[in-house]
Amino acid sequence: MPVVWLIDAYRAGERAQIRALAEALDWPFEIKCLSYRKYEFLTNIFRGSDLRGIHINQSSPLQAPWPDLLISAGMRNEPVCRWIRDQAVGKPKIVHVGRPWADPSCFGLVITTPQYRLPRRDNVLQNSLTLHRVSEQRLQHAGGQWQQQFEHLPGPYTALIVGGNSGPFTFGPKAAARLARQANALVQRAGGSLLVSTSSRTAMAAAQVLERSLEVPHYFYHWRPADDANPYFGMLGLADRFIVTADSISMLSEACATGRPVTMFDLGSGRYAMQAECTGADSDNDFRLGGLLYRGLMRWGWQRLSRDISLVHENLVQAGRAAWLGEMDTATATLCASDLDAAVAAVHCLFQQQAVGS
Repeated sequence: MPVVWLIDAYRAGERAQIRALAEALDWPFEIKCLSYRKYEFLTNIFRGSDLRGIHINQSSPLQAPWPDLLISAGMRNEPVCRWIRDQAVGKPKIVHVGRPWADPSCFGLVITTPQYRLPRRDNVLQNSLTLHRVSEQRLQHAGGQWQQQFEHLPGPYTALIVGGNSGPFTFGPKAAARLARQANALVQRAGGSLLVSTSSRTAMAAAQVLERSLEVPHYFYHWRPADDANPYFGMLGLADRFIVTADSISMLSEACATGRPVTMFDLGSGRYAMQAECTGADSDNDFRLGGLLYRGLMRWGWQRLSRDISLVHENLVQAGRAAWLGEMDTATATLCASDLDAAVAAVHCLFQQQAVGS
């Protein structure tokens, strides 16, 4: 059985993805946590194979016996993975989740999604959505834990999952007010209540506007770090339908994994809409300098420095897995083949090829 190291990701979404893959493989694994130096970007830019980007004494030990498989994500971890492979004389296979900054040929397998626009290669798996840890068993367990907390609210439940700023798109007070109006209208039409959860990227000002503007029965959770009482999975388990802000591919992935109807909220309006068809007024957008600069980067900059999440939205709509908020009648319960199953099969294939070649 292969020995697996997880070179832990430094962003929560990527961390969840590599853990999901490791758990699904059902092979023993060890998590390696790294402490990064402030100037680690230098070694990343030049695609090094070294440990100059980390504080070695503050990181997990990286020494023999070496693993057979490295699972990782994020630009900062790429030089570390290459260094481990060099020490082990090419022994470990590197599986990179998300966007690699080195050429995909540098990895045994890349598991990615459309927004990164990677070239088609034999070792690149293009999944529709990101990997996640949502399972029927976990949903049932979390739903049972939180059912009593929500039972005072009338059903059916619509879970409203809120993200934040992402690339060229901004979730500020204007977007929050627009989201509240649309969520109110949906629940007033369909009946029931809202179960609302913000996330680590939700600005406080936007969250406050959203909460103040809700006119239907609701439960509102303000995200807190390392909170054991976070109801997120309970909401996933109990909701009859979902509204997810379209900035978060990971939250869309988790909502779609339930097989229940999912609608996406467009953070933008008019020329700045996420949808191909421009709707609303330009004045209904929140201004953010970072968003404006990112929009310019997508138009005139090097493509590898940006991502285009609209490609994921288009795939979801075309496949019938999600609809835009306001088009609720077109959103249906859809349970599709698991992207996680495809990733597990690809990793197994990687080791089968190695066995045949040896």
